[in-house]
Amino acid sequence: LRRIERDLHDGAQARLVAVGMSLGAAQRLIATQPQAAAELVGEARDASARALAELRDLLRGISPPVLADRGLADAVRALALDTPVRTELDLDLPGRLPAPVETAAYFAAAEALANAVKHAAARSVHVTARHAGGLLRIEVTDDGTGGADPAAGTGLRGLERRLATLDGILAVSSPPGGPTIVVIEVPCARSSPKISTC
Repeated sequence: LRRIERDLHDGAQARLVAVGMSLGAAQRLIATQPQAAAELVGEARDASARALAELRDLLRGISPPVLADRGLADAVRALALDTPVRTELDLDLPGRLPAPVETAAYFAAAEALANAVKHAAARSVHVTARHAGGLLRIEVTDDGTGGADPAAGTGLRGLERRLATLDGILAVSSPPGGPTIVVIEVPCARSSPKISTC
């Protein structure tokens, strides 16, 4: 929440304040200096487009609609459809999990899939997901070049921190030459009509 607040304050909010100031100045100049007013309106339009792009980027990082509407299994299926390599799924996730767990697991799976494509040059990926005994476990295995190291980049380390807030873990096995196996585990209970715990 602090990151979102900072991003809004430093980005879109600042741009929208600038839009308002430019439009106010244009309004004062329109009768006496129409060319200067038109230039200010153009600047305001450009600033509003940048603010909109920043808001879209920010929203993309919060939670995709498919996750909020249909849950983790369907969100992982959507990720697989967008992954440009063959992706096999073995998902057994009946019911919904607590929203923070679904969100953290979704972004961890998304990062693992993106890494398989961008860094590992994988030709295929296999994703399994299970919820049993109060534990969500997702495993992403690719046939790429291996060598993934959470200590070497910010993506996997950020996921480790995000999962740790839920007492979850991210484990990576990635010997040179592959395969890379990323395991995500989060203790939690499925949602019920009366209670949701994790």
